[in-house]
Amino acid sequence: MSLQGLARFCYRRRRYVLAAWVLALVVVTALSQTVGGKSTMSFSLPGTESSKAFNLLQKDFPARSGDTADIVFQATGPGGVRAPAVEARMKAGFAAATTSSPDVTGVSSPYTAGGARQISADGQVAFAVIQFKVQSYSAPKGTASAVEHTVDAAVGSSPGVAVDFGGNIFMTRTPPGGTEAVGVLAAIIILLVAFGSVLAMGLPIFIALFGIIIGLGLIALLANFMQVVSFTGLIAAMIGIGVGIDYALFIVTRFRQGLHDGMEVEDAVSTALTTSGRAVLFAGSTVVIALMGMFIMGLTFIDSLAIGAALAVLVTMVGSVTLLPAMLGFAGHNIDKFHLPALHRSAGTTATRGGFWFRWSRQIQRHPWPFALVSLALLLTLAFPVTHLRLGNPDSGNDPKGTTTRKAYDLLSAGFGPGYNGPLTVAASFPQVSDLAVLQRLDAALKADPGVASVSPVIPNSRIDPTAAVITVTPKTSPEAAATSTLVGQIRNDVIKPAVAGTDITVHSGGSAATSIDLTKRLAGRLPYFFAAVIALSFILLMCVFRSILVPLKAAIMNLLSIGASFGILVAVFQWGWGANLIGIGKKGPIIAFSPMMLFAILFGLSMDYEVFLLSRVKEEHDRTHDNALAVADGLAATARVITAAAAIMVCVFFTFVFQTDATAKLIGLGLAMAILIDATVVRMVLVPATMELLGEANWWLPGWLERHLPHLSVDGAAVPLGAGASAVVDGEPEPVLAGR
Repeated sequence: MSLQGLARFCYRRRRYVLAAWVLALVVVTALSQTVGGKSTMSFSLPGTESSKAFNLLQKDFPARSGDTADIVFQATGPGGVRAPAVEARMKAGFAAATTSSPDVTGVSSPYTAGGARQISADGQVAFAVIQFKVQSYSAPKGTASAVEHTVDAAVGSSPGVAVDFGGNIFMTRTPPGGTEAVGVLAAIIILLVAFGSVLAMGLPIFIALFGIIIGLGLIALLANFMQVVSFTGLIAAMIGIGVGIDYALFIVTRFRQGLHDGMEVEDAVSTALTTSGRAVLFAGSTVVIALMGMFIMGLTFIDSLAIGAALAVLVTMVGSVTLLPAMLGFAGHNIDKFHLPALHRSAGTTATRGGFWFRWSRQIQRHPWPFALVSLALLLTLAFPVTHLRLGNPDSGNDPKGTTTRKAYDLLSAGFGPGYNGPLTVAASFPQVSDLAVLQRLDAALKADPGVASVSPVIPNSRIDPTAAVITVTPKTSPEAAATSTLVGQIRNDVIKPAVAGTDITVHSGGSAATSIDLTKRLAGRLPYFFAAVIALSFILLMCVFRSILVPLKAAIMNLLSIGASFGILVAVFQWGWGANLIGIGKKGPIIAFSPMMLFAILFGLSMDYEVFLLSRVKEEHDRTHDNALAVADGLAATARVITAAAAIMVCVFFTFVFQTDATAKLIGLGLAMAILIDATVVRMVLVPATMELLGEANWWLPGWLERHLPHLSVDGAAVPLGAGASAVVDGEPEPVLAGR
């Protein structure tokens, strides 16, 4: 079915279309609540050193192959944690922890003969280690709260004694639905200003919310079939709300333009879908394809992020071309009925030539070099911090202040040093008992390393006939510190390998810090392939659409500049700490390892949206007039207002995620907001018209042999030509076209 046929079908059968979407919403929501899977905060890295260590533990130390967590407590009264009353209460808590869940296999108390190293030097802080038989993401829902409540009840409350819990299983994340409401409110205000009508404003909000609710339900169902990381819903909500409102905005704008040009409602719906709707399908498909490119990374948790975000975009895109035409049919000519008088006139009259954006474009065309150089210098300045980019993963020190995991992290750091929050587990298997002597020498070599705070004794898996052993190594630095990454590499290459060289001993090193380091290394190694694939895809698609080599090449370079500028801001804020306190960042540290890939996929797709929307109008005018300068000015004037409104909505929606408690949501939200802001202002409104003026007719050059082999793609349907004496409008009342430059 063609887009025109789809539009007319959805218009004529609008009651059935609406009923089908409502039914889908009810069914998906009900299923997600009843049989939806559980997300995880952990992930696996097959083939890495840390994964091999886990597999060794699972085989030879099944009781130690699950996750661990800490009960961290502080006693500031006389005697500290060794005070008899404190010791009695904490022992009761440890005993309660062992029976709180069938997944708890034991608790290592600091009050046992070998537990002295679990009490700080000043005697005021101590910790017990809870051993689980499963990984945290496999633990049944409620396991963490059961342990926490049982221990708290057994210990009781007492002045001067504080008990907190550390470890992945105790981490909490803010679910979608909190700060997003602020973004939706901002979108409502912007849409009111853009449309001046309550009904026209409500349609994009309705489509976006409808799409994201279904998208989140599908993600919950997806968790039954694959490992879905906990922040997938947040990222999907962030993207779904932004693109859902934007896509509906483009289509509603074109629909109102058709009505103001005198079309019947059905014809206006059909025209809107065959023009702006086609661009929405192209842009949305590009975002989905770019997100699917993350499968190049070969990691399950990255795959879940890609599918979750793509589902959100796909549902809102389908809603924009099916549910929205039906709703436009219900609205009809009443779409401007509930208007706000103070806004309606400004929203309804936008001159193409003679207006602000036309004059702005002409100003740039008169002085293209200064505008191009200044905007380029600004982008390069913002991008400069990327040269100091360090990838890693946040630890509990990035959790919000007041959470139990953050308080436990701070207590361990104060009492023992930051390295206790991410110890390294050295796991070894060997064929004969005499090999334990080699591991004793390895233990001594580990203790001699200047970056190591402490090393546990060699612990065999059996006293009679051991075949494996573990050593716990505690660094002096925090899990996300650059020094810890260096230390892990040194231990693996300069300590472990020489110690077991020439023997049949197999040694692997793992633990939370090591897993983070392995993840960062894996992602960094594959990022260039991912970047190249996404850039190549966008280049080919734009070349097919605009029949040009320089236009897609320029678009790829400018997208890289805007994304690079946003990455530079992230480095300055999250890694250098500039303004970090303003958005509630616990402490400065590395940029989350998967974020460059995630941001790149999303932003390349979203910037394609604005690129296509702007350049399709420019090309339309160039094909009609064959005047490059006039085409750029007309194209910018015809689209700048809608692009500005769409970008403002996305910036507001994305920026509200900065105030989530999750460090990942903060970073992704700020990165997306800054990139869209830069792309829609500095790039689209300054650098694009300046460079297109400098390139002139070369913008549209395409070798004949390539022209013959490229498929033809249309993203704006059959545009209405602007002939002499015709009207040029973006939204609202027609404005006479003015001749001349």
